[in-house]
Amino acid sequence: MVKAASIGSAHLAPEEATLAVRRIITNIAAGDLSLAQRFYGDILGLDLLMDQGWIVTFGNATAMQVQVSIASEGGSGTDVPDLSIEVDDVDAVLEDMRKADFEIVYGPADEPWGVRRFYVRDPFGRLINILEHKK
Repeated sequence: MVKAASIGSAHLAPEEATLAVRRIITNIAAGDLSLAQRFYGDILGLDLLMDQGWIVTFGNATAMQVQVSIASEGGSGTDVPDLSIEVDDVDAVLEDMRKADFEIVYGPADEPWGVRRFYVRDPFGRLINILEHKK
């Protein structure tokens, strides 16, 4: 549970109120949903959780931290990515993305804040930051 915050003098909610963010879902506009399988399913290893014909949802059963990042740049002079995905082996994912002819836009790079990452364009043109925290 988090306490409601205030911006300037305008309160978003009474200070006593609490709320719980249960999950955050990213929605990507796409004309051809079938293109998502190769990128998000085959390469990134996400499971197809739902297919309603007009929306497909990929994910897994791993418990994850809820985060929303607000940025003026992507770090190291890069554009702000549309989505960041942390993986357990960034170099293996990079190799698979290259084999599948996805456009690598940046990197791979070892960043001073402790991640190794690269940017790739998904099938819908979104800029995706694929990263692994250095051990």
